[in-house]
Parts: sequence; C-alpha cells; structure tokens
Amino acid sequence: MAEVVIVEHEEAAGRLVADAIVALIRSKPDAVLGLATGSTPLATYRSLASRIAEESIDVRGVRGFALDEYVGLPAGHPESYRAVITREVVEPLGLTPELVRVPNGDPASIEHAGADYEAALVAAGGVDLQILGIGRTGHIGFNEPGSSLASLTRVKTLTEPTRADNARFFDAPEDVPMHCITQGIGTILRARHLVLLAFGEAKAHAVAAAVEGPVTASQPGSAIQLHPHTTVVIDEAAASELENLAYYRHAWANKPNWQGI
Repeated sequence: MAEVVIVEHEEAAGRLVADAIVALIRSKPDAVLGLATGSTPLATYRSLASRIAEESIDVRGVRGFALDEYVGLPAGHPESYRAVITREVVEPLGLTPELVRVPNGDPASIEHAGADYEAALVAAGGVDLQILGIGRTGHIGFNEPGSSLASLTRVKTLTEPTRADNARFFDAPEDVPMHCITQGIGTILRARHLVLLAFGEAKAHAVAAAVEGPVTASQPGSAIQLHPHTTVVIDEAAASELENLAYYRHAWANKPNWQGI
C-alpha cells in the first residue's frame, strides 16, 4: 500500500517533499532525481531552492532525469521540457546543467531516443527519488490509459484531454504536439522512491483510482501500488474520493519521525 499524506495546501506539500530531497542529497551528494514538469511540482522546487540557498547545500553533483519531452518542438522552444526544466529546476536549484538529462525529442533521432535514454538511466545507477504528477486521465509521465505496465521509454501519442490540459502553455491548442517521448511505467517503477503529488478536486478521481482501485493499464497511475516505496502527497480536495481516508490520517499521525516519507 502506498503511504498517503494529506496536507493543507501545495506549499505544505512542497516543504515536506523538499525535506526528503535534502536528506537524500546530504546522504548521497550525487543523488539522482527524477524530475516532473507541469504546475504540480512547482511548490516542491520552490521550497527546495530556498533550502539549498539558506543552508548552502552543495548540489553540484546532483543528477537529474526528466520524465518526458515533446517530439518535434524546435530547439530552444520555451515550452520544450528541456527549457522548462532549465528555468524551473536547474537554474533555481543551482544544479550542474550537464548532469540533468531530458529525453531527446528530435525527430531525426527519435527511433533510438528511447533506448538511448534507458541506457543513460542505467549508467547513472537509476533514480533515487522520482517526483510524479498525475493527469485527469490517470496518466503518469505521458503514459496514457492503455500503456503497458512494463513499458520502457518510448514515443507515445497524446490523448486529446492531455493536449487540452497542456494547451494553456501554448499560443493555440493546435500548437500542442501530438507526440511525446516518455519514460515508461516499467522505467518509473525502477526508481527507488516514488513521490506522487496531486492537488485540487479535478485530480480526486485519478488519485482514488491510483491508490485504491484495481491495478490496470486503463489507470496508469495504479501502477504505483506495485512499488515498495511510494508516497502520495495530496491536499484535501484531491483526497476527497478516497475510501480509507481515516486510516491514512491515522497512519501518518502515528508514524515515527525518523522514518521520514
């Protein structure tokens, strides 16, 4: 069972997850972080940046791997995930840019880009802590419903709901790419610790399906149930459809402090 932590708001979630990442970096200066994009993890990145600056934490050896990238956006496009990761994670945290990888969405090399990324992840020793969001369709990364639970990094076609959700970042809905390259569910499950974040009532159904529903490719987020160390950090609205809410509160309130998340 995943550990479920219900917090008051996104900033509280950000502080909690930043604490875990700081502890990881202190124990392993070359830690490998799995980096999600979108609005969901921003509070975590802000809190982590503040901790790094205030406590003069050395992050020069920290490595990072992004979950996904659009296929076909021109180099330097502001909504490419390479650009997003650079301005929202690498620069605020002071990470070494060369140590942060993003899947290659260049159509010229897309046929082997997935295998290349898998090889890089293996060479790095795997991800220590993977930050995840979850989409309204239940997708993690860009693994849309129907994705194999054993899938590796590969090219996927985005659903129209996902393209619509991401249209706010582009000038027009039709500018959202049709394809992406994403870590697979099997790839994500190799990380040593999964931290899934979700906020707002719109995510409540997907959260409930991921945490308490059957494990099925129709709800890709449900794959987190197969992982031995998953932490789900959500606000009250996102927790509103969970059946075992009282137990999750009880377990968190009585958890030994030394265990962290």
